[in-house]
Amino acid sequence: MIKERLSRLREKMAEKGVGLYMVTSSDFHNSEYVGDYFKERAFITGFTGSAGTAVITPEEAFLWTDGRYFIQAAAQLEGTSVQLMKMGQEGVPTVEEFIFSRMESGMTLGFDGRTVPAATGLRYREKLEAKGAKVDASLDLVGEIWEDRPALPAEPVFLLEEKYAGQSRADKIANLRAAMAQAGAGYFALTVLDDIAWLLNIRGGDVAYNPVVLSYLLVRPHGIDLYANADAFPEAAVQALKDDGVVLRPYGEFYDDIASLPDGSRLLADRERVSFALYSCLPAGVALIDKENPTYLPKAIKNPTEVENEKAAHIKDGVAVTRFIYWLKHTLGKEPITEMSAARKLEEFRQMGEGYLGQSFAPIVSYGPHAAMCHYSPSDESDVPIEQSGFALADTGGQYYEGTTDITRTFAAGPLTYEQKHHYTLVLRSHLNLMGARFLHGCTGTALDYAARGPLWDEALDYNHGTGHGVGYLLNVHEGPNSFRYRIVPGNNAVLEEGMITSNEPGLYLEGKYGIRIENMIVCRKDVKNEYGQFMAFDNLTFVPYEPEAVLPEEMTAKERALYNAYMEEVYEKISPYLPEEEAAWLREETKAI
Repeated sequence: MIKERLSRLREKMAEKGVGLYMVTSSDFHNSEYVGDYFKERAFITGFTGSAGTAVITPEEAFLWTDGRYFIQAAAQLEGTSVQLMKMGQEGVPTVEEFIFSRMESGMTLGFDGRTVPAATGLRYREKLEAKGAKVDASLDLVGEIWEDRPALPAEPVFLLEEKYAGQSRADKIANLRAAMAQAGAGYFALTVLDDIAWLLNIRGGDVAYNPVVLSYLLVRPHGIDLYANADAFPEAAVQALKDDGVVLRPYGEFYDDIASLPDGSRLLADRERVSFALYSCLPAGVALIDKENPTYLPKAIKNPTEVENEKAAHIKDGVAVTRFIYWLKHTLGKEPITEMSAARKLEEFRQMGEGYLGQSFAPIVSYGPHAAMCHYSPSDESDVPIEQSGFALADTGGQYYEGTTDITRTFAAGPLTYEQKHHYTLVLRSHLNLMGARFLHGCTGTALDYAARGPLWDEALDYNHGTGHGVGYLLNVHEGPNSFRYRIVPGNNAVLEEGMITSNEPGLYLEGKYGIRIENMIVCRKDVKNEYGQFMAFDNLTFVPYEPEAVLPEEMTAKERALYNAYMEEVYEKISPYLPEEEAAWLREETKAI
């Protein structure tokens, strides 16, 4: 099937005179996760992970993805003729390096400019023109051969009340206009879906697990145009938006309106986040002010209401996951449990929580070697029984009116070897070291990443993903600009501010054997302030027990044991009041001090 699709795509390439064709994983909004309509890269390669770029030549096809997906991609690409390019590995060129090395004078690189950031498209165009080659960003060749392509999503929209959002739509818009004035901009183009949802206090369901609304936003000197499917908006939402100066327009008219901006206009737009197609249709008389979206950082710094709500959401979530662990440990061996049935059971526990709206991402429940695939998600084809030995892993999350959760726990499904316990303890130590970090204001996640990786690096071990990502408020489970990673990623290396919520999730993955990951959500707060400056620290939001059967206390430092004991005691105090008596008694035993 994939070979046939590639053959048809190459016919289109030949018709258009395209030498190389690039297919991204993005939608028209530079989103990490996308609706089914936009999954062109999965359609043309067979690889279904969330991150990756395909490049097709007249004879070959290549797929770049990161370390989270190496094992999954290798399995899904087998027999397709698509070659896996492992990003970041020695000897593997980047997508850009590969394209520039293959392009010659007179050749054309084709792609859909709506799915490529303006900064990337401009860079390609500049470098290729220097070689006598060119870019054609008007081509959706995959769309031309995708006969049964799904329709654009248009799920119902709802208003997020201020008791959850913590700030009114009017106040957010006023702050945005102040930032525009400071930048000297009369217009602002916003195309990032979660930024739009945050700014307008609206939520939807146009991307699986991410409660966003497929839309564009154009802020004018007088009034705001929201380009979306009006049928998805109830009358109350339309009126509430109108009361704050926001008028609904058809989704498809956005680019026409950008192309019609009056001469002399000054448009604020982030070239890293708007599309190359938008940049390309700007009138010559419009000045572009290339600055980071003024919504990006405020969205990441949760206000006090959001932080308090998140605490409530995580208690509900902690109860659900703790009850799931109890069920798993007391049911294994008595009745069959598979990865998928375990995921369904955990979802049942979450659904008991008041204000629960659904999962925040596809559940990653994996047993044995499957857990070594960092972002493996069970399917009918891959589902296996969880046996009474080794490790099982569950990385799951929920969407609540009070916020978004994301948690990973690795369980002892049965007896463990010393190696397994040693590796679990290393990951736990990494997790605790970051949890207990104190640092001066001004630090970024790059500075703190070593706190987590240190125990593993001491033994020449590592994990091929970031240590932590920002998390939205009833929005995307992955959110910038805060993160923990030693490699600097532009736009995701912000100074850690009070109110930022970030995951703490070191891991270790042994291909063909097992995987271990431990993840909590932590919120940054101010700590002591003295003559050296303002110190910062983290508070846990997640409260679910670790796996005591896998811990080797003798391999931990005194500080690490103290952090472990304090956390486990807090888990018992916060979660046990919501458990049945038997489960509370079990939790008391699970959380005892070491």
